[in-house]
Amino acid sequence: MDRPQPVSPELIADLRNLRTLNRYFGSYRLVRFFLDRWLRPNDRLRILDLATGSADIPRLVADHARELGAAVTIDAVDLQPSTVSIAAEENRDYSEIHFHCADVLAFGEVENYDVVLCSLALHHFSKEDAVRLLRRAQELSRGKVMVADLRRSWLAKLGIICLTRLIFREPMTRNDAKVSIERAFSFRELHQLANEAGWRDFGHRRFRFARQAIWLEHAPRE
Repeated sequence: MDRPQPVSPELIADLRNLRTLNRYFGSYRLVRFFLDRWLRPNDRLRILDLATGSADIPRLVADHARELGAAVTIDAVDLQPSTVSIAAEENRDYSEIHFHCADVLAFGEVENYDVVLCSLALHHFSKEDAVRLLRRAQELSRGKVMVADLRRSWLAKLGIICLTRLIFREPMTRNDAKVSIERAFSFRELHQLANEAGWRDFGHRRFRFARQAIWLEHAPRE
């Protein structure tokens, strides 16, 4: 799904499968962990979601804000026009979400957002570009950054094999899942990437189902 392609039934199905995986295998729970820390009733926040895919994370944020009585404006950014088109259609009832087809490494203005999110996308980048993305996320935020991704391990690889043989059997999903877990960074590697990006005093922890997250709560500058 990283390659440029038109909107197709295969791409729509793949994005739908990713949403299902996010819902039932830990990503939504991980994001809610940070929403509970960072979002309060009557807040008015600008939020950025980098490499948004079908924008299920922005939708989760918008739903959480509605329940709390907070006001959020969410910019959802993805490089692929077809993915952005699908995401905009899937989220047409969410006026809080604004879509942008752009390079996440160059998008936005410094310190323009209260919260910057990036979920399950870092493994799609080379090590060098992953460092650039982490550095850019910090630059864009006035206060809080959360980057979540897969955590590579032999157990995670075994889990992906089972899921794609038994449940998620579409060819695109099977290929993407296999490639993703192979490209994912280990816990130690992600910690090192954050150091190389200039992150200081950041949090880093493991989450269920081979997830991990790093975060900043003050976005310190050197």
